[in-house]
Amino acid sequence: MSLGFSNVTVKTGGDILPIVKYDAKAGDFIRVDRHQVADGSWDKTETELALPLTLHMDFANIEVGWLSFANGAPDFAMVKIGQPLPDKPTPDHKQAFRLRIWSEELGLREFSGSSKTLLRVVDALHDDYMSSDKREGDHVVKVEATGTETVKVNTPQGELRFKAPQFEISDIVARPAGMSGNAEPSAPAPVSSDEALF
Repeated sequence: MSLGFSNVTVKTGGDILPIVKYDAKAGDFIRVDRHQVADGSWDKTETELALPLTLHMDFANIEVGWLSFANGAPDFAMVKIGQPLPDKPTPDHKQAFRLRIWSEELGLREFSGSSKTLLRVVDALHDDYMSSDKREGDHVVKVEATGTETVKVNTPQGELRFKAPQFEISDIVARPAGMSGNAEPSAPAPVSSDEALF
């Protein structure tokens, strides 16, 4: 549990990157790309990513804290790993993480989430990273997303089914050059409140 999540406000800025999101109900990784339309407004295109998927994850700079979509847009209250978690800003905020990922196909993107199903997996992956003796210096984790595993949760409303991603660290490597740059601005797409539950 090295990410420091508990069951019990600092807002960080930084670059806004295009995102990859994870749908815990369907078990899908989705890339979100923004594009400007003729009237000058912005629209988005969502594309499901096929598995297996190789991603470089910047666990050295992962942020943890809180995330809410109550107003339709993401509202983060995050700190860099190792700092005390900020106070929960509102009852709508859920525990969350945010980190940068990169691949040749996707470029530099942001990956974040607040579903309990995803948090458990990312927390365990971070534990594996922390136990490695190869993480010194400017290195990132090369992760293989190989599939999904069904998770059943009993609730007062009955059994709910979610899909947890199956991640495995294949290597810890020097930071690729593509992870040092910035990307075109993009607003993260909202997720349903159900996705934030499990």
